[in-house]
Amino acid sequence: MKKIIALSSLAFLSTLAFADADMQKQIDDLKAQLEKLEKSQDSQDKQISKVNAQSAKDNIKFDVDFRTSYDKLAYETASGKTYSNDALYSNRLWLGMGYAPTDEMIFKGQLAFNKAFGASSIEDNVPQRGYGFDAFDWVINENLTDDTLKVREAYWLWMPTVSGLQTTLSVGRRPATNGSLINLRDDDKEQSPLGHVINMEFDGASASVKLDQIAQGMSFKLCLGRGLTNANSRFTNTPDGASIDYSVDNSNTALENVDMAGFIFVPYNDGQYSVKTTWYRGFNVPGMYLSDYDFAGTPMDPTDDTATYNMQSAGTMDGAAISLMSNGIGEEINDFLDETIVFASFAMSKSDASSVSIDRTANALAAIGQMGIDANSMMGSSNSEVGTSIWIGTQMPNLTGGKFGLEYNKGSKYWRPFTYGEDTMIGSKIAVRGQAYEAYWTQPIIDDAFSMQIRYTYLDYDYTGSNGFFGDGGTPIAIEDAVALGMDPVEKASDLRVYFRYRY
Repeated sequence: MKKIIALSSLAFLSTLAFADADMQKQIDDLKAQLEKLEKSQDSQDKQISKVNAQSAKDNIKFDVDFRTSYDKLAYETASGKTYSNDALYSNRLWLGMGYAPTDEMIFKGQLAFNKAFGASSIEDNVPQRGYGFDAFDWVINENLTDDTLKVREAYWLWMPTVSGLQTTLSVGRRPATNGSLINLRDDDKEQSPLGHVINMEFDGASASVKLDQIAQGMSFKLCLGRGLTNANSRFTNTPDGASIDYSVDNSNTALENVDMAGFIFVPYNDGQYSVKTTWYRGFNVPGMYLSDYDFAGTPMDPTDDTATYNMQSAGTMDGAAISLMSNGIGEEINDFLDETIVFASFAMSKSDASSVSIDRTANALAAIGQMGIDANSMMGSSNSEVGTSIWIGTQMPNLTGGKFGLEYNKGSKYWRPFTYGEDTMIGSKIAVRGQAYEAYWTQPIIDDAFSMQIRYTYLDYDYTGSNGFFGDGGTPIAIEDAVALGMDPVEKASDLRVYFRYRY
């Protein structure tokens, strides 16, 4: 019996040994297969990552910003006359694009149109809507024109690290509208210019460097731009047959190159508290000048007189600004104060008419003399004139998840910024020589994709010429003095806007 038990145990153990060996072989085979699968998976992951990266770099990414607006405009002159538009409807499209072939190089562009309902292009000088300066390059995409897509932005941005410093270099049609502070009421991402002095399109270049090792958020940016090019057109020939395509136009009626140079210096920005400064100089800035005047009928009655104005090059214009902003009040006192923004900004402008030389007839000289305008002048004065402006505002959260804002502007007699592209139908509120009051409510409807805004802007002018250029048309004449001269300038203006906006 013991022998039988021993033999059975031996057989059982032998079976277990063979089974264990067989199982180990299966486990080893499974391990080998798993390692093979893992290698295959790694290879596929690398290929997929390579394909995804190549796909991302081989495709321009697009975004859409489409806005439909209603504006109710009202103007009142010094004599009490009123002009209005109770139903101005418009559509604005921004079609953005971007492409990044490397982590250090980006291309960005934006096509746009901004048109009134039913507006069409101008044919045979018979527009279906008024034109004038609508097509001026500084504001071609901010004015109401037609539904032709135009280039609003197109530039490359190179972001190398040099000696441990983050730098940028960019050339093209740069984003120079919707800058700091003005972007709050426009509900846009902040662009680099300070909106108190610059808000217009231009072609140029910029170079910047971050200086965080000196102070938190410190940076310096150099900006260069050309707002107008003096060059003859294609297939231009002289009277003696010389072909001079794109050469400098030396005729008396030609405008000089309009160039701009300046810098933006941010001494401090910790995300909550920020200080931003800027300075610039515009060269050969243009203006409308009275070149001839026909005194028809009674000299004291200007209604039947004929005035001839020409756009001519003026002198240089300097500008500077300092803007302070607090993105949140205090340190976590409550949600309302945490989401409240307050800001204050001071700006100045300074003209230099020393190089101005304007061709005028004797009648034109007599006419401008009656208005106190100097012969060779900028904004009516041959002296260097300084203008100043203040701008304060706040943006607060409301119970509906939107934002409510209040802003106030005040500009002096000779105040002149480059804010011709400001998104205000009645003219730039920043450029007002007087006072401007504004209130707005911006409300998201569907997440960040669909929103609406109600905005009211009121302008109260103390002087004429707030929305003029740098010549006679920009001359500041006190409203009461203008009336005494037989003029009837706009003294008050308002714009009530409601818009709906889709962004994706």
